[in-house]
Amino acid sequence: MTIENASSFFAWDVSSFLALFLVLAFAIVTIDQLFFNHTQTPVTDKAQQPILWRFIYFALFLRFNKSEKYLNRPKIVQWSAEFFPVLLLVFALRGFVIEPFRIPSNSMMPTLLTGDFILVSKFYYGVSVPILNKKIIEFSKPERGDVVVFRYPNYEKKSKYQGADFIKRVIGIPGDKVIYRADSLYVNGVKIDNKNIGAYQGVESGSAMTGFKHKRELLDNNPHNILLDPNHPSRGVKLTVPEGHYFVMGDNRARSSDSRFWGFVPESYIIGKAFGIWMHWDESLKLDRIGGFN
Repeated sequence: MTIENASSFFAWDVSSFLALFLVLAFAIVTIDQLFFNHTQTPVTDKAQQPILWRFIYFALFLRFNKSEKYLNRPKIVQWSAEFFPVLLLVFALRGFVIEPFRIPSNSMMPTLLTGDFILVSKFYYGVSVPILNKKIIEFSKPERGDVVVFRYPNYEKKSKYQGADFIKRVIGIPGDKVIYRADSLYVNGVKIDNKNIGAYQGVESGSAMTGFKHKRELLDNNPHNILLDPNHPSRGVKLTVPEGHYFVMGDNRARSSDSRFWGFVPESYIIGKAFGIWMHWDESLKLDRIGGFN
């Protein structure tokens, strides 16, 4: 499956609701300023400030100068003006810099556990327009071994997946010939080596994976740990990654719904690169997880 069959990227999420509030707040205060502004800023203060600066200041803080107050305005105007700068900052951080996500399943074990709260760099691969994820400046491309968060393409058009975010590891980049057979990975005809670590000891929601084979997969410059079910080899596949798409898999190979099952990830659907854990809460709080993963 490729992008022609995918659902639209746009879906309502935290950033979407933040953007909606910002637009409404801007409209409310602007209308109030234009038609119901009874407290005028002194002419001398206005004359001292360039028009462009006053416009930028208003766009950031919904006021023309620091001393301007909204105490005599309707509550909706007060709230819009007071909350706007804070939520604008949150929107900018989430939309352009770093966005937090929570791992909901065991598909990325042992790298990421259910209940890990991770950070995702939104600018690692470039600068994109929030919500639409339209890239306007490109810094780099995803590489084999990168852990990426992406909007699920939802080729099946299922309502429960509309706007869902997935996290997987990039295994194949555009043009790669990928074979996954009997739990062995081949990329462009080269078998990817792995080193045995031993039997895995699962915890909390991942306890069912106790006894799985724990291995170190040496994929390019991004070696990483994976889990293999000793009793049931995971699904195999043989394919060539099309241009503008990526082949992804979970590190818990036998417990991951990924490109082997539903198809490729369009490049434009990639939200960012995951790089760190800032909290963990599954059945308990685990402080030793904080700061892990890179």
